Amino acid sequence: MEHKTSLGFLITDAARLLRRRFEQSSRQFGMTAAQLHILGRLSKIEGINQAGLAALLDMEPITVCRHVDRMETAGLIERRQDPNDRRVRTLHITDKGRELLPDMRNLANEIFEEAQNGLPEGTRATLMTALEKIVSNLSERPGEEVEPQRQHVEA
Repeated sequence: MEHKTSLGFLITDAARLLRRRFEQSSRQFGMTAAQLHILGRLSKIEGINQAGLAALLDMEPITVCRHVDRMETAGLIERRQDPNDRRVRTLHITDKGRELLPDMRNLANEIFEEAQNGLPEGTRATLMTALEKIVSNLSERPGEEVEPQRQHVEA
């Protein structure tokens, strides 16, 4: 099999190019692509703790901690004490962070639209279904399946 036609190569290359585009575009918000991703995730699961967020994002906890520190300093998110466990602090988006969400979603939609340029709607739907199935097949934990992204709302 030719290397460029392998599924793994194409998925890896597409993901690399998407990450690069997000990294370039995220600069307009004064953030990294990872920070945009964190903010997007928190908009859906606000109140999660850092360890849970790190696991969800498949990132090292110390890396998430550094991003959260910077985002907290910038006033985008805040840590709050968990009312049920004083040792745990949960993450919440501030009003300033919430104001960025619509622009972030528009940016994500533009990038995803660019990535799918020239693909008919039916092909796009088939691609999404196939990728969701691949993720589901490879998920290690029950319930870890892909979140539907058909509306491209996550940065």
